[in-house]
Amino acid sequence: MRKFSLLFLMIGLLFAGRTPSTVHAQAGRIPVPAKHGMVVSSHYLASEAGVEALKKGGNAIDAAVATAFALAVTHPSAGNIGGGGFMVYHGADGTVTTFNFREKAPLAATEAMFLDENGEIRDRVNHEGLLAVGVPGTVAGLWLAHERLGRLPWKDLVEPAVRLAEEGFPMPWSMQGIERYFQSLEGDPLFDASRKVFLKDGKEVYEPGEIWRQPDLARTLKRIRDHGKDGFYKGKTARLIAAFMREHGGLITEEDLARYEAEEQAPIHGTYRGYDVYGMAPPSSGGVAMVEMLNILEGFDLADIGHNSALYLHLLTEAMRRAYADRAQYLGDPHFNPDMPLDRLTSKAYAEDLRETIDLFMASESDSSRFNSAYFAHESEETTHLSVVDAEGNAVSMTYTLEYGYGSRIVVPGAGFLLNNEMGDFNPIPGRTTTTGLIGTPPNLVAPEKRMLSSMSPTIVAKDGRPVLAIGSPGGRTIINTVTQVVLNVIDHGMNVGEAVEAPRIHHQWLPDVTSFERWGFSPDTKRLYQMMGHEIRYRGMQGRAHGIFIDWEEGIRYGAADTRAPNGRAVGY
Repeated sequence: MRKFSLLFLMIGLLFAGRTPSTVHAQAGRIPVPAKHGMVVSSHYLASEAGVEALKKGGNAIDAAVATAFALAVTHPSAGNIGGGGFMVYHGADGTVTTFNFREKAPLAATEAMFLDENGEIRDRVNHEGLLAVGVPGTVAGLWLAHERLGRLPWKDLVEPAVRLAEEGFPMPWSMQGIERYFQSLEGDPLFDASRKVFLKDGKEVYEPGEIWRQPDLARTLKRIRDHGKDGFYKGKTARLIAAFMREHGGLITEEDLARYEAEEQAPIHGTYRGYDVYGMAPPSSGGVAMVEMLNILEGFDLADIGHNSALYLHLLTEAMRRAYADRAQYLGDPHFNPDMPLDRLTSKAYAEDLRETIDLFMASESDSSRFNSAYFAHESEETTHLSVVDAEGNAVSMTYTLEYGYGSRIVVPGAGFLLNNEMGDFNPIPGRTTTTGLIGTPPNLVAPEKRMLSSMSPTIVAKDGRPVLAIGSPGGRTIINTVTQVVLNVIDHGMNVGEAVEAPRIHHQWLPDVTSFERWGFSPDTKRLYQMMGHEIRYRGMQGRAHGIFIDWEEGIRYGAADTRAPNGRAVGY
């Protein structure tokens, strides 16, 4: 990995326009340097809340908790207390663990709960309305991580989010669309509380820059601040959720909430060119698929082949194709799928077998008949990620989501927060496959208290027992490929973390058999050569919003980069 000089540090500080004590911004490919701690997230106020926790003597877990709760206020499209996600931790002492706080299906959920009498999905109820809501996991996950590894008092970490909700902050341009959406739902009682939260007097749009306050959310956060996990899963908040569900045909009960537990679990571990790679185990598919792809690609000299050359993109695509096919066939909630072949899927020997099936000059074919009928659930790209490194060098990579942007778009009356629509990540139709990408397999069918499969891929890369790169991204099923490409950019191509997250990206997911290219950044000649190998291309806007931190242990500097694809993202260090 590239070493950074002190001259580069001073240039970065000058560019940021701040004194060395606090650095607040990077410009594209120029990462923010800091000597002590660094937080990178999708909203500058949340990153600042995390850094304040570090300055008070908190560690990476403390800062992640403070940042995540602040994002629940400032970045409601994905930051949340009504959703769930995953966290990877790598301590400077070599301790590595992960926290799984993915949502669960309610106790009353059934395998065919979304289907009509003809076996078809009924009015998109797996994505829209209260049947789409899974039991939230975020508060339980942050509580468990803090109990296990936190240092500062819990109340101190939730308090910044309380203040942001009470005192308000400037309404960003990026929320104009959701405000107008809620205006269009006037008269629908399911969204009464949503309009109350996002519109002035429940009717008028906030102009960009106007102060936006969320008093109901502040009261909910105070209960979490004062009573910890029980402040959400029991008591008034739980009663508000359950009562709303009963009134409008939802399934979540007070028992569902009281029974919810986050889990600490072992990471998925792989190696790549002498580096250790740690990611999430199922129900996240990210760690397994990423290690499988890296193992395949390790057999090629990617640095010599050249970054984003046609051959390079061909090899990436073939690795992606194979990993995503295995993802669909094997992965799901481990409590319901105890025989997943994780050791085989992440082994070097299996990767060697797969590598031998790759033709260097011709695309493979994605065969939809590989599996017996299935349905691949849509996975929204609206997620958010944060990375943290503290003064000791402990690192956190955390990704969490509501599923769609703003989740179900339904706010719990009196509680002020949005509910997820994560039940849509289950396979709603047992037994269907199409070449258009509708895939799904028995491991990810709906069942009571089951966690739905996810592509979230919070990742930490380490060298000699110490973390060197914390990285992750939103992007639905593109997440795994986004994070993998950033890791390759750093290790194989010597990019700094800012260059690595800004570089253009591609995505292939087995089915449909087509590769999406970010519209800008690839030469016409490269794309023509790639197509001549038999690949089909389609174009898209941005892919993911990766937020990462690189640690230079020799110089004792953390370099943070917030992807400029995120309009309000910021790397903040001190």
